[in-house]
Amino acid sequence: MSSSIAIRNIYVMMAYAFRAIRHNGVAQVETEEFDHLHDLFAEILLRGVGALVKRGLHRGYVPHSDELATVRGRLDITGSVATRSMLRGKLVCEFDEYEADTPHNQALKAVIVLLIRHGQVSASRRDALRRLLPYLDAVTLVAPDSIRWNTLTYHRANANYRFLLGACELVVRGLLPTTSTGSTKLTSWISDEAMSSLYERFLREYYSIEHPELSTSSSKVPWDYNAEEASGVEQLPAMFTDVVLRNKQRTLIIDAKYYGHSMQLSRWGKLTLHSAHIYQIFAYVKNMDINHDGSISGLVLYARTTAPEQPDVDVTIQGNRIGATTLDLNQEWPVVRDQLEGIISWLNP
Repeated sequence: MSSSIAIRNIYVMMAYAFRAIRHNGVAQVETEEFDHLHDLFAEILLRGVGALVKRGLHRGYVPHSDELATVRGRLDITGSVATRSMLRGKLVCEFDEYEADTPHNQALKAVIVLLIRHGQVSASRRDALRRLLPYLDAVTLVAPDSIRWNTLTYHRANANYRFLLGACELVVRGLLPTTSTGSTKLTSWISDEAMSSLYERFLREYYSIEHPELSTSSSKVPWDYNAEEASGVEQLPAMFTDVVLRNKQRTLIIDAKYYGHSMQLSRWGKLTLHSAHIYQIFAYVKNMDINHDGSISGLVLYARTTAPEQPDVDVTIQGNRIGATTLDLNQEWPVVRDQLEGIISWLNP
């Protein structure tokens, strides 16, 4: 489905999702033309890593364990005995080195090599990526599938890595080679799972950045049950929203859906919304509306597909406004932005 999204819009989605709207190292990427997503990510890495090299790669304290003739750091008695290093006049010591061989830089190098070897990247950008590798000689080349993205932390000193590593994670999720019977097979670019995650994060960050007057969150909806008569409530499934927008009077729950097919064919041959999707948003709304005043609304927001018929529902059910519509990510960004702004009207009384 990612092929139906304008390549430049994927860059903009990433820029919002990883809060890199004014990132100087990649700001000019938005003005470039790309024939393939691989080229887009290659250009992002070229500009971003190039800027990091000029400033100096972020360094961190990397733990080491080695046999040394003099004590350094913490003495590892167990390791010294096990390796019988004292017979050689040495001791096993554990210490930290302040160096560039950090998990963040390892991820950058792994993805650069992955794009060079397997990506559909233009010859000029491929050569430019190769010219970056000497600057990463001190960084260990790790397997892309060994990178633990959720353990990478960010702070003021390495905040400029967040956008680049967000791009790297999408590359690995969509381009990771898998070995099967001795051959290499590439997954579809980009995987729907990766794009779904990006889509949800993009929507949440867009409203958070562009509409600070609203409260934007992704929250858990508690079940509105009668506690005095309830039993087995621990077996109720958790309800987690994708995006919740609030002003002083009203709340809008947005359930982001990134699917190849946004409509289903009923047994009678009629195109309808996916039952589970509309039941889900209805459950969110009714359980959040504990005052039963109709101030909570719900919208299922699909990424638009190429199907001839698209979701377009706006109804009031039991006092709450419920709807389903699409966001056409294959349009020019100003058009996409207008669609996003139009959704804000759901918060009007």
